[in-house]
Amino acid sequence: MPAMLTTFPRLLLQHASARASAPAMREKEYGIWQTHSWADMAALVERVACGLHQAGLQRGEHMIVVGAHRPRLYATMLAAQSLGAIPIPLYQDAVAAECVFPINNADVRFAMVEDQEQVDKMLEAREHCPQLAHIYFDDPRGLRNYADTGLAALDELIAAGQVFAQQHPDFFKEQIEQVQPADVAAMFFTSGTTGNPKGVVHTHATLIDRAQAGAEFDRLSPNEDVLAYLPLAWIGQNIFSYAQWLVCGYVVNCPESAATVTIDLKEIGPTYYFAPPRVFEGLLTSVTIRMEDAGRLKRGMFQHFMAHAQKVGPALMDGKPVGLLDKLKYQVGNWLVYGPLRNNLGFSRVRVAYTAGEAIGPDLFSFYRSIGINLKQLYGSTETAVFVCLQPDHEARADTVGVPCKGVEIKVADNGEILVKSSGLLKEYYKNPKATAEVLTADGWYHTSDAGFIDAHGHLKIIDRVKDVGRIKGGSHDGAMFAPKYVENKLKFFPQIKEVVAYGDQRERVCVMINIDFDAVGNWAERRNLPYAGYTDLAQKPEVYQLIKECIEKVNADLAADELLAGSQVSRFLVLHKELDADDGELTRTNKVRRGFIAEKYQPLVDALYADKAEQYIETVVKFEDGRTGKVSATLKLSDAQTFAPVKAAA
Repeated sequence: MPAMLTTFPRLLLQHASARASAPAMREKEYGIWQTHSWADMAALVERVACGLHQAGLQRGEHMIVVGAHRPRLYATMLAAQSLGAIPIPLYQDAVAAECVFPINNADVRFAMVEDQEQVDKMLEAREHCPQLAHIYFDDPRGLRNYADTGLAALDELIAAGQVFAQQHPDFFKEQIEQVQPADVAAMFFTSGTTGNPKGVVHTHATLIDRAQAGAEFDRLSPNEDVLAYLPLAWIGQNIFSYAQWLVCGYVVNCPESAATVTIDLKEIGPTYYFAPPRVFEGLLTSVTIRMEDAGRLKRGMFQHFMAHAQKVGPALMDGKPVGLLDKLKYQVGNWLVYGPLRNNLGFSRVRVAYTAGEAIGPDLFSFYRSIGINLKQLYGSTETAVFVCLQPDHEARADTVGVPCKGVEIKVADNGEILVKSSGLLKEYYKNPKATAEVLTADGWYHTSDAGFIDAHGHLKIIDRVKDVGRIKGGSHDGAMFAPKYVENKLKFFPQIKEVVAYGDQRERVCVMINIDFDAVGNWAERRNLPYAGYTDLAQKPEVYQLIKECIEKVNADLAADELLAGSQVSRFLVLHKELDADDGELTRTNKVRRGFIAEKYQPLVDALYADKAEQYIETVVKFEDGRTGKVSATLKLSDAQTFAPVKAAA
């Protein structure tokens, strides 16, 4: 159905009518998968909606939803939308203080949360949000003796709603009929890298339009299986497991917990999969660690067939001609290595896999495609309802983010900024007309703040954020472009490096602060009988510094061959004594580096890098999960890295 004619609750009722017994969602509980049909979901949504109506939820009012993926939380979002109210999913790992601004900004009176942890958070936030009158919880464990005003179990709400629905059998459908496609469907708060988060307002029409565009592009059907494990507050996961779920009618599977995602992934074997590059990096790192610990025969077989896969696998995936002997050898490798590996990763049934949010390393991208996984990239944002550019089958490349999909126009401004026109653009930033006017032009173009260009094949290439692209000032590279995100991503392509923060704008050289990947480097150290007492100790080992230095110099050699970015080579570096953490304000909840905040917090380290010091003492305040604070201190080593003369392009 065209997006302009429907809403999410109407789509639910269509599936419940046409495919009543077909599975809509699965939830793993106590190790067993429980199936909820479309008819079950529709009945549950009706009861929750009637309960919320009785409790006083009004049309146009906001309601926050916090928790992991649970059918009853999905039902709550649909119930709110059925009444013309607006669900706002928040990050379940956000601390109470981070919830205060969204709750107050949207005048929220109702909250639906998953469990005791989230109830405690809401009760703490309520001290600063007195209007938060109703808090409902899904999982009652640990909450028996809570007697706070307005706190109630979702079961109570459902029971009251069931009675109301029996007394008013037409109420639910009448409410759904009043909801229009142009009505606001949901609000998503941005990660707030430079200040308070902004509420991105989307209508039913914008979200459904983009969900349909993505579904048509990859020929999605009701037969798809999706694993929902990333935060529902992130619009990427919301589109894949909510908007497209209702548009296509496929099955969404909810893991038992964050700890069981890997096991649940193998059990479900999704056909349609989405993850940011860090998830694919983590999976490959675990494979690498296990193969390093394997016996000589198994390791040798793996290395032999993986070398062949890297040679011919991407060509086979792209439908290009490959010699008969190479095809036969690849088939043998598929029986012995690639097939078992896909199965072990949980990707044995994947038809389409997407990654987005950050650049993905060419080696990482090539690895997955070489073993027969159709991994592709997409480009979009919260404001564009995700789907702006997608990579067609047989045209997936690591250095682009695809071609504009249906309903999208793209142009590049004089300063290199990407502008987008689409029927999936945000309606506005909530209560922020100034910010809305800054990103939306009068003639409907959205300013993405990303710098990039369209290549000769019509694919979009992203370089960096416009505001982050700077210039080297002074030295041999005076005036050269500095693209910090580009440099950071190239370094993060190495499995030993988890996070990077690069500085260099208006300076004569580039310096970086690095987080090692504790699992990968720890395993590397153990195989070399290198003892360590923890992250801080391991990070400062001379051997680890040498390992990181080699990675940096490989990147520098790459950058030297790029005429535009040769000046972005890294001159000095240090390895941080602690992992960057969202709870400490150093990362956003979507794990993006807050470069400006880190520069202020670690000012002595930045100054020491540029002052050519050999070491620097630092003491850092950290926040623990229970809200307590502590201090971590260390004397960090600072090291030089070799840079290379720019390679002149051949005439």
